[in-house]
Amino acid sequence: MTDLVERCTNAGLKMTGQRKVILRVLGEAEDHPSVETVYERAKAQDSSISIATVYRTLNLLDEMDLVVRHEFKENFSRYEVNMDHHHHLIDLESGEVIEFQNEDLEELKERIANELGYDLIDHRLELYGRKIKKKK
Repeated sequence: MTDLVERCTNAGLKMTGQRKVILRVLGEAEDHPSVETVYERAKAQDSSISIATVYRTLNLLDEMDLVVRHEFKENFSRYEVNMDHHHHLIDLESGEVIEFQNEDLEELKERIANELGYDLIDHRLELYGRKIKKKK
């Protein structure tokens, strides 16, 4: 949480009490909450927070590249703090978002870009699947 507040302050964002609550909600989230979920969690900590404040804050944090907005083939966005590089596997049945890192994948992406004559600058990888049913 302190690191996130510091990153926001260093980026020139005025740190109001409501923004700190929203940042705390994002920093503590183990899922990838929607705007509505962030609002519900923030409202439980500070009843004066409005949904409009949450929308504005998340949009501002996204513009500043301090959070990442994901679509995940849903009709709403989900958010997470932009900290470490990772990928996502989305369970199509439960909606669960599983974060993972894989060094072989990182090397493969770099090799593909290089073979095509490019330096890899950025990318986003999302995998979608269903749990394999175990045979009885």
